[in-house]
Amino acid sequence: MMIRGMREIKEFVSEQLGHETSGHDFTHIMRVVALAKLILKGEPTANEELVLVAAYLHDVADDKVATNPAAKRKVIINKLVEVGYDDSFIKKVFEIIDNMSYSANLKVKHQLSIEGQIVQDADRLDAIGAIGIARTFYFGGHFGEIMYNPRIMPRKDMDKSEYRKRGTVINHFYEKLFKLKDQMNTPTAKKIAKHRQQVMLAFVNEFVDEWNGLV
Repeated sequence: MMIRGMREIKEFVSEQLGHETSGHDFTHIMRVVALAKLILKGEPTANEELVLVAAYLHDVADDKVATNPAAKRKVIINKLVEVGYDDSFIKKVFEIIDNMSYSANLKVKHQLSIEGQIVQDADRLDAIGAIGIARTFYFGGHFGEIMYNPRIMPRKDMDKSEYRKRGTVINHFYEKLFKLKDQMNTPTAKKIAKHRQQVMLAFVNEFVDEWNGLV
């Protein structure tokens, strides 16, 4: 299916995130898009165009990577208008982007459209498994987190402000990543997540054993 403006949107996102160094770069975007396309095969009622546009754009104005998220939102809107999308479509894109993140759902779970569920699943799948392990350490190093301290316990019942505070890399698995498998929306994502969960569990168990000199 040929979708209008997709090449321009892809180039726009590459320019915006090509030099990003926290694990939310353009390669992450391309993996999310690929996963979204895979999930779409099992969700024939979903609007493919909306899914792919939101998948490409979901991190451009995120406060993890954008120093001025409000300004980035305007840049995104201008690009979508330039490509030819109307206000209704743009509103649907931002309904997904604004409500799909883990931090946005810590206290209140947002009810996403099927398109939003697909993008959320694709993004969360890229946060777990072998790639997820690599991105977690990359992100932690970027923000100066320590890898592990057994005296620092994983946090519970966090709001977004607490979640954004630095912790330890290993604790991030318990605070977020191990929870994602059971939060997937679609059958395809749930199946993929089961394997990726096992990869992470094996890694963390091995890490702690090696840390303690047991293996």
